[in-house]
Amino acid sequence: MSIFHSMESCFQMSDDVWARHANPWSVWTRYPCVPLFALAIWSRVWLGWYSLIPISLVLLWTWLNPRFFSKPKSTKHWASKAVMGERIWLQHPKAEIPTHHLTAIKYINGPLAISFVMAVYGLIALDPYLTVIGTVLTLIFKTWFLDRMVWLHQDLKDTNEIYQSWDYD
Repeated sequence: MSIFHSMESCFQMSDDVWARHANPWSVWTRYPCVPLFALAIWSRVWLGWYSLIPISLVLLWTWLNPRFFSKPKSTKHWASKAVMGERIWLQHPKAEIPTHHLTAIKYINGPLAISFVMAVYGLIALDPYLTVIGTVLTLIFKTWFLDRMVWLHQDLKDTNEIYQSWDYD
């Protein structure tokens, strides 16, 4: 089981939750979770064990977020397509993912993992530069990954009835 499948099962992403997460508000309000989580972890310097409160709140919001918003009226938005592409990606290897997508995703996920490790190391060592640079790069590479998911969705949406049902106005 890949890390992506582990995260999906941890988030308990049912069809209804995925449909709600396709709401652009869900995607855009989830973006701040990465820097807020880093700040919450950093708050251990000021708050000690009380830092578990902001850490828990960010984790709770991250879990609640895809459930919080209603199903979008349309999935013609970039953010909606990114979510639908992620759903397709998570069905891999069942889904037939074209090689050019697999290659690109591999090259995106490498720097994404490195930037994430950089942010984590910065948080452990309390190095503000590594933390900020790692967090910013993580968001940049995550955005690039999501953009690739839009492309994946666009390429595969007409190849499968289920994927077609996610696409509506």
